[in-house]
Amino acid sequence: MRRVVIDPGVLVAALISPKGAPRALLRAWIEGAFELIVSSKLLSELERVLKREKFRSYVGLREVKQYLALLRRFATIAPDVEVTQTLSPDPDDDYLITLAASQSATSLVSGDTHLTDLKQAPIPVLTPRAFLDELPLH
Repeated sequence: MRRVVIDPGVLVAALISPKGAPRALLRAWIEGAFELIVSSKLLSELERVLKREKFRSYVGLREVKQYLALLRRFATIAPDVEVTQTLSPDPDDDYLITLAASQSATSLVSGDTHLTDLKQAPIPVLTPRAFLDELPLH
């Protein structure tokens, strides 16, 4: 089974938009198409972003809490790993690459061009649409 790390930005989009590749990616995970790997740092970033006031018109705090509970319960929670090298032009993204590599993930899914344009990533970095296109139909 594929082991996947999903960038918090994609997880935000999956929650706030009922259509599009991020939501389809979330549905595929719920249906068992792949194993989702998260960490405390990833979940903390996701929570911090979703609690911003600008998201209240899309999703209430109760839904944010339920979403985080779903991820904590059903995703594989991996330990945070120390970042030892800079791979991305945005150093804040390096923990995602390190997490994915440390967990032998088959892919890192992101919509961030700092990640999708990387040439030296230790694992494939795919957009949500590209990842979905690789999943077998079920």
